[in-house]
Amino acid sequence: MTTFVVPTREEVVPANQAIFDNLNKALGFVPNLYATIAYSKNGLERFLAYQNAKTSLTNKEKEAVNLIVSQVNGCIYCQSAHLVLGKMNGFSDEQLADIRHGKSSDSKLHTLVALAADITKNRGNASETNVDAFFAAGYTNENLVDLILQVSDKTAMNYLHNLTKIPVDFPIAPAI
Repeated sequence: MTTFVVPTREEVVPANQAIFDNLNKALGFVPNLYATIAYSKNGLERFLAYQNAKTSLTNKEKEAVNLIVSQVNGCIYCQSAHLVLGKMNGFSDEQLADIRHGKSSDSKLHTLVALAADITKNRGNASETNVDAFFAAGYTNENLVDLILQVSDKTAMNYLHNLTKIPVDFPIAPAI
């Protein structure tokens, strides 16, 4: 199989070089998976705009979705990244482990995690039970649309890493 190498700043088009510079300023580095998207002259800008778009989900809810989707899709890169980001958004190690197992002690967050896992496992054909529980927990149609968009965002990144196997540049997620 082809070996993918993370492109350097000098190996990408000028528009992506500018994005690399902005990522370096904001994060202190360019995550390898973002750099890999820069193989596409338009992909990185398009993906970051999609990823950073406004949503009805809180940052904590987004991180829970990102983590369970990455777990279901078996993406070690994204699991690793979202364990770090989950902690930055206030989750404990125990809460993050629960999310990776598809659950949460917070009943509302549990319904979100369960539905996100179900959507991912079943390619959008989630059980009526999980959908009904999601709405019974107080989520809205807007939240459902935003959940699906979040699942699609993370699934794209999961697939990119699962295919390219570029090096993980975060502490590696432990097996659960």
